[in-house]
Amino acid sequence: MLHSKIEGSGQPLLILHGFLGMSDNWKSLATQFASRFEVHSIDLRNHGRSFHSSEFSYAIMAQDVFEYCQAYELSSIFVVGHSMGGKVAMTLATIQPQLISKLIVADIGPKFYPQHHELILAGLNAVDFSKKPTRSDVETVLEKFIPDFGTRQFLLKNLYWKEPGQLAFRFNLEAFNMNLDQIGQPLPDNAMYTKPTLFIRGGDSNYILNTDLGGIEHHFPMAIIETIPKTGHWLHAENPTMFYSIVISFLE
Repeated sequence: MLHSKIEGSGQPLLILHGFLGMSDNWKSLATQFASRFEVHSIDLRNHGRSFHSSEFSYAIMAQDVFEYCQAYELSSIFVVGHSMGGKVAMTLATIQPQLISKLIVADIGPKFYPQHHELILAGLNAVDFSKKPTRSDVETVLEKFIPDFGTRQFLLKNLYWKEPGQLAFRFNLEAFNMNLDQIGQPLPDNAMYTKPTLFIRGGDSNYILNTDLGGIEHHFPMAIIETIPKTGHWLHAENPTMFYSIVISFLE
């Protein structure tokens, strides 16, 4: 079953992270949300401390989350999903609409996204753990492929000591190499969720454009769109105060 951290009490709120991330990325916001809800910060398959599998698609990840909810006897839940986690949340909502009371999607739409992670994966695949690199060595390798400091730090959070003197990535890089085309897949055209839905986009991000609003409305007729100015794709990390405020006002 999926690994999670559970805190707080009240109506269940599930948090689903993005590609190459993990539940720890949401630690501060999860603690804030836990003052009002029973928060389940989840590691999706092949990420964080959850299990590894060669199978990797939105339908499969949504089924994982559904089975998690069954195991914990959760119902009438709220779900917050960012990027890939947002696509998982959308998929789950359209497949199991009775499970979810309200849906929050952060900076991702239901449309198809062309592949744009090639350089990141090239950098990750260039790390040779057989040479027992230090964290600094890994960053030096990544820097050749990923010039952005913030992105590198985000990826380096996945390093852990597999055994004394031996670092490794927590995520399942082999599965991502085999299934990279799955990350950009759109929702099926007939997938719909007719309950309250909130899309939050970064004002400086190009993931949800004005031209995408019709497609969002097609799948989520009760959707409202909020924009956090001067933030990119990592809007919840760049302006957590405004992100929290928008989510709370929508849920309460």
